Amino acid sequence: MDSFLKSLDSGRPRIMMISTHGYVAANPPLGAADTGGQVVYVLELSKKLADLGYEVDIWTRQFEDQPAFDEMDEHVRVVRVPCGGKDFIPKEYLYKKLPEWGENAHRLIVKHGLKYQFINSHYWDAGMAGQHMSEVLGVPHVHTPHSLGLWKERQMHQDFPGEEEAFEKQYNFKRRVHHEHNLFRESDLVISTTPVQTDMLVSDYDLPAKKVKMIPPGYDDNRFFAVSDASRQSIRQRFGFSGRVVLALGRLAENKGYDLLVDAFPLVLQREPEAVLHLAVGGDNMGENEQLIYDDLKRRVKEYGIEDKVVFGGYVSDDDLPDIYRAADCFVLCSRYEPFGMTAIEAMASGTPTIVTCHGGLWRATTYGRHALIADPFDREDLGLTITKVFKYPLMGRRLSTMGAHRARSLFTWTGIAQQVLRAVEARSTKPFSVLDDAWDEPWNEGD
Repeated sequence: MDSFLKSLDSGRPRIMMISTHGYVAANPPLGAADTGGQVVYVLELSKKLADLGYEVDIWTRQFEDQPAFDEMDEHVRVVRVPCGGKDFIPKEYLYKKLPEWGENAHRLIVKHGLKYQFINSHYWDAGMAGQHMSEVLGVPHVHTPHSLGLWKERQMHQDFPGEEEAFEKQYNFKRRVHHEHNLFRESDLVISTTPVQTDMLVSDYDLPAKKVKMIPPGYDDNRFFAVSDASRQSIRQRFGFSGRVVLALGRLAENKGYDLLVDAFPLVLQREPEAVLHLAVGGDNMGENEQLIYDDLKRRVKEYGIEDKVVFGGYVSDDDLPDIYRAADCFVLCSRYEPFGMTAIEAMASGTPTIVTCHGGLWRATTYGRHALIADPFDREDLGLTITKVFKYPLMGRRLSTMGAHRARSLFTWTGIAQQVLRAVEARSTKPFSVLDDAWDEPWNEGD
């Protein structure tokens, strides 16, 4: 609270970030329910905006026993506003409680006389809250969807025919898409994170192209970078890694596709017996759905008879995250659908050969065999054989390590992302750090 009050006299312009679901904190429990790449995005972007001269308040929901304020650094803090009681509420149904959140947030803003340059909301639940605050405060509203309801709904119906009713109950697609249509039209600017999202916002949500700006997520290049082989071997010893380690990590969610990776791994072992699959998933406080997914993964591993080749590593702390990427021989983004894939960018930046899913947008930012490999996780043969390529062709593996890190630095550092956001909001005439959409589609040069 003292840091928050002190910031009121800093004289800096102020930005209101809104991310209402999950466990948003200065040191978030990544991997907890609804707490993953989006939280990292919000925190990192906020820190870089502060480096560029702003005070940044990250507004979220207060529940359980969380404090009202959480200081990240001198110019960034988390502000928690209660609504809907103390229990965790899944992001698909949080929107019902957001009118209460908006009233409580507005009282706090008025009490302290806060003046914001603009509001940047994240995901559709926070977007609804952000649009309300924009109208009440008379402040421009920039919305970053992160994923789109229509796209996710179509992908899931296509991949799991006959499960529409169950998915509707779980993901609340009809209500989400309804609110997305209104939100995108009413906000001042919509920031897409991939070309696929950009195309869909224009064609399926009927937004004018001038209202959509594509700015990809970023990574912290002060944390994620390649190291020498000697340092890497020391890191491997610390984690107890041996053999050819294939790494996947993230939240335990159906769309992350860890089951598809387990299905493909016996094919990897046929060609690379020294391979080991390290699944950094789960933790000590898993929810009911997370426990079901975890138990299913364990069951699959047992059925394939590969218990000695699959390690369930559990939650990786934020401090250990860069090193666990570096320690692995290959990283796999095996998601059924992934609008971007922050973990893959972090792995590439750390010098780890990376395989990305073809069901998403990140593959358009890479050249196959140069920056990353691309596979279909629904095709176990394709995914399994693609993983083995990293081990079978050492020269290509080294090239992926070097050029993947170079690609990450050239497109996805947080400083560049923050500059692009400010330029889009303020309509700056200069173009530092800008990434045009066609930079994602690298031209093919024969013989390259």
